[in-house]
Amino acid sequence: MTAATHSTLFPQVPDSADAVLDGLDPEQREVATALHGPVCVLAGAGTGKTRAITHRIAYGVRAGILQPSSVLAVTFTNRAAGEMRGRLRQLGAGGVQARTFHSAALRQLQYFWPKAIGGSMPRLVDRKIQLVADAAAACRIRLDRGELRDVTAEIEWSKVTQTVPADYAPAAAKAGREAPRDPAEIAQLYAAYEDVKRERSVIDFEDVLLLTVAVLQDRHDIAEQVRAQYQHFVVDEYQDVSPLQQRLLELWLGERDDLCVVGDASQTIYSFTGATPDHLLDFRTRHPGATVVKLVRDYRSTPQVVHLANGLLAQARGRAADHRLELVSQRPPGPEPVYTEYTDEPAEAEGAARRIRELMDAGVPAAEIAVLFRTNAQSETYEQALADAGVPYQLRGAERFFDRPEVRKAGVALRGAARFGGNDSLLDDAVDLPSQVRAVLSGEGWTPQPPAGSGAVRERWESLAALVNLAQDFAAAKPGATLADLVAELDERANAQHAPTVQGVTLASLHSAKGLEWDVVFLVGVAEGMMPITYAKTDEQIEEERRLLYVGVTRARERLHLSWALSRSPGGRPSRRPSRFLDGLRPGSTATTGRTSAGGAGGIERGIPGTRGSAPRRVQRTPARCRVCGRTLTDAGEMKLMRCDDCPSDMNEGLYERLREWRADQARSSGQPAFCVFTDRTLMAIAETAPDDEHELARIPGVGMRKLTRYGADVLAICAGQYPEADADQD
Repeated sequence: MTAATHSTLFPQVPDSADAVLDGLDPEQREVATALHGPVCVLAGAGTGKTRAITHRIAYGVRAGILQPSSVLAVTFTNRAAGEMRGRLRQLGAGGVQARTFHSAALRQLQYFWPKAIGGSMPRLVDRKIQLVADAAAACRIRLDRGELRDVTAEIEWSKVTQTVPADYAPAAAKAGREAPRDPAEIAQLYAAYEDVKRERSVIDFEDVLLLTVAVLQDRHDIAEQVRAQYQHFVVDEYQDVSPLQQRLLELWLGERDDLCVVGDASQTIYSFTGATPDHLLDFRTRHPGATVVKLVRDYRSTPQVVHLANGLLAQARGRAADHRLELVSQRPPGPEPVYTEYTDEPAEAEGAARRIRELMDAGVPAAEIAVLFRTNAQSETYEQALADAGVPYQLRGAERFFDRPEVRKAGVALRGAARFGGNDSLLDDAVDLPSQVRAVLSGEGWTPQPPAGSGAVRERWESLAALVNLAQDFAAAKPGATLADLVAELDERANAQHAPTVQGVTLASLHSAKGLEWDVVFLVGVAEGMMPITYAKTDEQIEEERRLLYVGVTRARERLHLSWALSRSPGGRPSRRPSRFLDGLRPGSTATTGRTSAGGAGGIERGIPGTRGSAPRRVQRTPARCRVCGRTLTDAGEMKLMRCDDCPSDMNEGLYERLREWRADQARSSGQPAFCVFTDRTLMAIAETAPDDEHELARIPGVGMRKLTRYGADVLAICAGQYPEADADQD
């Protein structure tokens, strides 16, 4: 359940610009009134970040400072964008564009395609799996279902990090990714996948961003047209932006800095998709004059829950931990978190179901309870345990609410009643909107009392009951609303995938629980091997697992239960232990060596407009152009060479061959593929440039700091006509 649905569902529109600011705390008010120049909002979990930025936009619009059509608010899910549009309407700021990166880019690409490329735009495919399977068949590589999914994820990561197939292996190694197959094979599959798309004239979701970036880079007239339309930008969940999304944002902005970003580095849990908090953490470096506002007043969770959340981050390490926020609960005290150890996983699931049944019997609504786990594979055990206990549940991440057959049928029935209800005897005795909806949905299977037990019949009833409850809330907020008004509300919610609350316990993975909250949360499977997950090996991966647990903890408003099992199955060897992340936090455990300093209390840091201080000057990116013909380059391989593939090369062939021989020696001595030392493209770029010093060498794309340190002296020696001697330990 989201904060939006937990609060008043349909509040009254404020009667003035100043009224928009009512009820904001000092830091939120600072966000709302900081309408010019770069603004960075560091917002901890439950601190009202969405409230702050929607009130910022609404205040600017209502005060006449911002034109609604000139504002673009960007977030990461259709649901979040829909909620933001809804909140803005409720604040009297309709007309503001609130979209995902992909949605905003797709609209621009569709509009400008005839002008920029010509002809009709290729078809956009929803899913890549079949195309990847066809690419694998073309390469004569057999992939099972799990491998297909993993290879698809690697292709998606490559595209959002702007990595071309030839550079996949070194890029994956540099990022510390565990490739599901040999990196050379994945690079081959990636290249074949791109070929299949071209042959079929289709594009995928990542292509939407890549092509929009290419159009805006190559066509300055189109870029200026977009910038004339949108002059004020707000980006939510900024810690989750990928390099490709950041590049698109920079192109939207141009030379301007009217940008407000909101995020929390401690909630970075999607790095496997290419998301990085670096753009958030480096914001003040890129914009030294920025206003930075820290939101730390936690309105969601009790002091006991907040204390555990702060304790988790107090032991964290790494760059995100250096910028952690110390939350301060604004709620009355509640119960301490409950820690429970079970003998095996079925016992853990039964214990959780039993406690949930007790809570429901005590009056806690099922919709205010969630069971959160690390992997979707854990779900089945809890589904069975809840069903056995007679507890209704819903799976988050399963079929979307408005896509369910019973919801679609109910929508058709309600729409028909709205048009022809005067001739429907079902509505003869219905005196108000809720009774009309109950009458219509009774024909679809809704009854005043839920059916006994669980299963498909109960799930269908829960869906219809959610529509009945929504009608009651809608009528209470808008007296005099008609059935047609409710149908329009449902259509808008369906477009935004903003589902009403279903009366059932939520089962969800920790990743899919991001952005949601409940009164009671059961965090299950909090054991070594699951939290952190077994395949988390590096320090960075371990710290992301810690942040994932932090996200889970901060979903709870009042009650929090954490549990683990000593063995997987009954009678198994009790070899498991509680997660290391709970050391020093759960009763009877010893604290590990951790951090003592907080990353920062709440407050405001104002930049001085026009001053740079000691911060480095912001580097303005300019389009890469061919050094031969001057055409703008968008292909990563061409950008490495700084020329078009078909433009004449001035490469020193002898130098290129010497570099290839040296690379082969390095590959043999290190036991890695040759392209992991340098790709052919990078060697060609070196042979064409023939750098004289480290500065010139470092400017060549593909020569990062790590490779410069490791290979720089050798490469420069070869360019100078010498051949470096092999190290003694390689002889």
